[in-house]
Amino acid sequence: MRFLDMLLALIGLIVGLPVLLLLMIIGWFDTGSPIFRQERVGRSQKPFTLVKFRTMRPDTASVATHLASASSVTPFGRFLRRTKLDELPQLWNVLKGEMSLVGPRPCLPNQDELIAERQKRGVFSVRPGITGLAQVNGIDMSEPVRLAEVDERMVNSLTLKDYFRYLFLTVAGRGAGDRVRRS
Repeated sequence: MRFLDMLLALIGLIVGLPVLLLLMIIGWFDTGSPIFRQERVGRSQKPFTLVKFRTMRPDTASVATHLASASSVTPFGRFLRRTKLDELPQLWNVLKGEMSLVGPRPCLPNQDELIAERQKRGVFSVRPGITGLAQVNGIDMSEPVRLAEVDERMVNSLTLKDYFRYLFLTVAGRGAGDRVRRS
């Protein structure tokens, strides 16, 4: 599926370039820093730098989304999260081979419980993804054991049909994304 990842990511970046540029400009006015970079855990637990559109104020602590305060999310950031447009820059991570379009969402290096659960289940044997089974079912990193179980199920049974189904469901708006703690 690597070929599909590269092909679709390249098409997405080319076709989506006007949208990416527009979102960067709006993001610049929103936070002064439209691109967010964060170290994540990738395939074989190798760290990599994930890129996204910034949805929170620049001074927000680097924690898992479910641990961040909802007041940290900007109004434009709420729009980006709701539409999942904040994920578009990750197409670059896909092109670089650090991610897949479909796979387990990459976690932070300090999410010890999730890392241990994923290690036990062999989830780190694949590239992390922009979307996957857990995401289209609204399961986020606030439930590390359940998330690792669902990730394992997806890793062990992913078919070409599932790959396209998860992509379609994500684009169609299925799944709520990572929860943000209410202030």
